[in-house]
Amino acid sequence: MRMLQLLRTRSEIVDFSSQLTTPVDKALPPRIRPRQQASADTARLLWQQLREHGSASEADEAAIADPASLELAESYGRNIESFIGTVKMPVGIVGPLRINGLNAKGDYYVPLATTEAALVASYGRGAEVTARAGGITSAMIGEGVLRTPAFVFRDMLEAGMFINWVAQNVAALQAAAEATTRHGKLITIEPFMDSDIVFLICRYTTGDAAGQNMVTVATEALCAHITRHTPIQPRHWFIEGNFSGDKKASYLGLHMGRGRKVTASVELPDALIRKCLHVEPEAMLAYGRVAALGSTLSGQLGTQAHYANGLAAFYIATGQDAACVAESAVGFTRAERRDGSVFFSVTMPNIVVGSVGGGTGLPSRAAALGIMGLKGEGKAAALAEIVGALCLCGEISIIAAIAAGHFTRAHTKLARLR
Repeated sequence: MRMLQLLRTRSEIVDFSSQLTTPVDKALPPRIRPRQQASADTARLLWQQLREHGSASEADEAAIADPASLELAESYGRNIESFIGTVKMPVGIVGPLRINGLNAKGDYYVPLATTEAALVASYGRGAEVTARAGGITSAMIGEGVLRTPAFVFRDMLEAGMFINWVAQNVAALQAAAEATTRHGKLITIEPFMDSDIVFLICRYTTGDAAGQNMVTVATEALCAHITRHTPIQPRHWFIEGNFSGDKKASYLGLHMGRGRKVTASVELPDALIRKCLHVEPEAMLAYGRVAALGSTLSGQLGTQAHYANGLAAFYIATGQDAACVAESAVGFTRAERRDGSVFFSVTMPNIVVGSVGGGTGLPSRAAALGIMGLKGEGKAAALAEIVGALCLCGEISIIAAIAAGHFTRAHTKLARLR
C-alpha cells in the first residue's frame, strides 16, 4: 500500500507516460571507440571528448588522469581499452596474519583496498586473536578452473553417441587444449546430458595464474578439434554454456569447486576470546546457530557471514578479477565447542586467484603482492591459503561483534556517521 501511494503521489508531479515513452530529443554524441593502444595523448583526446559532449570537468580529469597515471598509460593500457587514467582507492594493512599452511607458512601483512570504514579494523582484530592462538591452519586441498562448452544435437540419440565419441577421444582432446598453453592442464572432461544438449565440464589446472582467459583459449581449441573430427556434428555449439559458474554463485561450484579450494581453521581458547574479542564464547556459538539457520531459511549457497568483504578488498588490492568475488564468496563457516575453546573453520571451494597474469603486474598491485612476498611464479597456492585465512579472520570478528552487541557501535565509531 505504501508503494502504491508513493507511485500515486509521484504521478501527480510527473507524466509517467510521456517520461517513459518520449525518446531523448537530441543528436547522439560521438561514440567512445575502444582503443587497444594507450598513451597520454590518447587519454587526453578522450577527456576532450568527455568535456565537450559529456559532463566531465577539468577537475574530474585532474583526479583520474593524474601525471603518474598518464606516465604509465602504455602499461595500464595492456589491461584495459579506452584508457583515461586510474581510480585511487585507500589501501589499509592487516597483520601480522600468522598462517601454518601447506604453502603459506609464517607471518604476513595483508593489504586490503576498500572504501568501507571498519572493514580493515575488523579483519585486523581477527588476525590478532588468531595469531595469539598460534595461527591459522590453512590448506589448499583442490584446484581446477572450469569451462563448460555446450553442444546441441538433433535428438537424444545423437547426444548419447557424441558422449560415447568424447569418451573414446579424451587423449586427443587433452592434446588439442594443452597445445594452447605452457601452464594449463586439462585434467578431467565430464559430460552432462540434458536430452539433446551436452555440456562438457572441462576442468583445468592453471599454474600460478587465475586462468580465466587461459581455459577459454584452451577450450576453444578443444571445441575446434571436436567439430573437425566428430562424426556426430552438432547443430550448434557454444564455448560456454553458462554451466561452469563463471563469476556466479552456483551449486556446481559449491560441490565441485571452481578455482582453488581452501579450508582454514583455528581453535580459540575461551580466555583469549574474552580478552581480545570482549564477548562470551557461548554468545558467539549461540549467534552462530542463528546465523546458520538464517542462511538455510533464506536459501543462501553455503553458510557464511561476509566472505565478499575480505575477498573484494583483497582482490582489488592485488590485481585479481574483482568480478570473481561472485563465485569465490561461497562456502561454509563453522563454530563448534571444544574443551575450553571454540573451533572455527571456513571451507571455500571457489577461490579464483593468481600471482601472475591479469592485473597482478600493474604497479600498485604488484607492490601489494610484494608486501606479502607473493609476487610472481610459484606463489598462487600460498595466495589462496592466505585468502582462506583472511576470510576466517573476518568471520570470527563479525560473529563476535554481533554476538556482543558491538556491531553497530563499531561502525558508528569508525565510519563517523558519514
